[in-house]
Amino acid sequence: MPNLETSRLLLRRWTERDILPMSRINADPEVMQWIGDGTTRTEDQTKVFIERCEEMWETQGFGLFAVEIRETGELAGFVGLSVPTFLPEVMPSVEIGWRLGRWFWGKGIATEAAKGTLHFGFENCNLNEILSICQIGNSASERIMQKLGMYFERETIDWSCGRRVRVYAVKRQNFTV
Repeated sequence: MPNLETSRLLLRRWTERDILPMSRINADPEVMQWIGDGTTRTEDQTKVFIERCEEMWETQGFGLFAVEIRETGELAGFVGLSVPTFLPEVMPSVEIGWRLGRWFWGKGIATEAAKGTLHFGFENCNLNEILSICQIGNSASERIMQKLGMYFERETIDWSCGRRVRVYAVKRQNFTV
């Protein structure tokens, strides 16, 4: 899997040095409020998460990219593709998702990284459709989905945490960089 570069970002595989900065992101209650039941994650949980991310790349040929700011080398968080098994009604499908440190919010980083990832999913992984799922109330993520040209598909419940979610989608033929 090659690295992806955008004007400001490097999307790459995970390394050991990412554990601590990603742990800080995962420990922030504001960042995690829209993830599952809102529980923060420990450094050990983050390490396991990163190991799983790497396993996804090996088994599926896609996964979650570590998002690095090219100018500073800082880890901003992640963006990438995964299989949303937590929502069986949309299976089989592939989802794009993101999580950034709060200090990187509002700068267009998630949108920039997601555009590169969607392009990767359609061109390199030969996907025909990619979904994105957010909890109701997460208006920032919903705006990103709309900026990416995704259309609202349905509202449902994520039974893993009991929260209502919105599902958006974009088809290969409708995606423009």
